[in-house]
Amino acid sequence: MRYSVLLSPSAERDLGALDKPVQRRVVARIEALAENPRPAGVTKLQGEANAWRVRVGDYRVLYTIEDRLLVVLVIKIGHRREVYR
Repeated sequence: MRYSVLLSPSAERDLGALDKPVQRRVVARIEALAENPRPAGVTKLQGEANAWRVRVGDYRVLYTIEDRLLVVLVIKIGHRREVYR
């Protein structure tokens, strides 16, 4: 069972703004979400209905999971001190 991974327009902009080495690590982690959207180390965000977070060094990838549709939607990518604002 493989999920489709989609990026929101704002997540695409966030990804494009990262340095190339960080960008490669983040893309690899996002692609891994297609196989397992709830890997070890993932955290469900409090106060959000269906939002999850995965760490990539000092960066965070925020996303939602639609199990019925087999879709992972990445909503935001950013540095840990700024991504939750």
